[in-house]
Amino acid sequence: MNAALEPALADRIHARFRLGWGGFALDVDLQLPGRGVTALFGHSGSGKTTCLRCFAGLERAAEGYLAVNGELWQDSAAGVFVPTHQRPLGYVFQEASLFPHLNVRRNLEYGLKRVDASSRRVSWEHVMELLGIGHLLERMPGHLSGGERQRVGIARALLTSPRLLLMDEPLAALDLKRKNEILPYLERLHDELDIPVLYVSHAPDEVARLADHLVLLDQGRVVAQGPLQQTLARLDLPTALGEDAGVVIEAYVADHDQAYHLTRLAFTGGSVLVARRPEAVGQRLRFRVHARDVSLALSRCEDTSITNVIAATVCELAAADTPAHLLVRLEADGTPLLARITRRSSDHLGLAPGLRLWAQIKAVALLGES
Repeated sequence: MNAALEPALADRIHARFRLGWGGFALDVDLQLPGRGVTALFGHSGSGKTTCLRCFAGLERAAEGYLAVNGELWQDSAAGVFVPTHQRPLGYVFQEASLFPHLNVRRNLEYGLKRVDASSRRVSWEHVMELLGIGHLLERMPGHLSGGERQRVGIARALLTSPRLLLMDEPLAALDLKRKNEILPYLERLHDELDIPVLYVSHAPDEVARLADHLVLLDQGRVVAQGPLQQTLARLDLPTALGEDAGVVIEAYVADHDQAYHLTRLAFTGGSVLVARRPEAVGQRLRFRVHARDVSLALSRCEDTSITNVIAATVCELAAADTPAHLLVRLEADGTPLLARITRRSSDHLGLAPGLRLWAQIKAVALLGES
């Protein structure tokens, strides 16, 4: 039986793991929200999967502490360690690992039988609808596409009614077409299920599209952790220096321009026009703006092909990963933006914190693009 903690700890996850072997050491102390999707992000070898295995109890840290929404799963100082099979969690690996001799229905029933009927919090019907797999029930795993197999694997994990869902690079084994096929289903999990998710990835676009909270790992250490939007906009992190530097903006569909097949997305600080979206007016979605797609101007230009122009204030400048470039952090009425420009352009414009200017967004890469 998992030990209960005081009510004040009932809506967050606290994890502290310290272990080492063969030249690698994991030393992390995480304070995570008890709801939504937390991404563990970093390069290969940064410790993402090892950390996830500690959450699952598959690795037993010599010094470890884990409390999940009011339940104590590990406390090495007190001699507490709940074994993996007693932890109410679901685990989705890179490969779905379905039983090849069982059809989809029987694979799913295996997950369903792991939890007593009185403790089920996720229904069979909801999982079928959520992941769109009702028509696959009689198929054998060998007759499923990679994306279909992974959706079945996620469904099997959900049918255990987990209090924590662990996902270890679930899209890494899929090609781009299959990734785009399964991402909308993962977004639905985020929107419709009240189960905290730890999502391991080294793909910035996946993290930007799915995560609410970001943990950046490097060589077994936590470089940064915090809400996704604020953390991505920091200039002091390794993620800010590369070609993938950028921010995620929460917006809603303001209107559609039928004549030009465009959609206007509105957010705190302004709005942008993008290629026509299928979402209805008022629906919320995210889009990502890469720093490389933002140019800066001291006055608003009207005779230009760039239609997305946002008033902003310079907050900070920092060196980029090449001596020719700078990264500029901007604020547009509370919405962070990043711009990647040359040092020459910065000197020409006289950029400095507090300067008001116009951010010209050359290309908006929508998350969930159809």
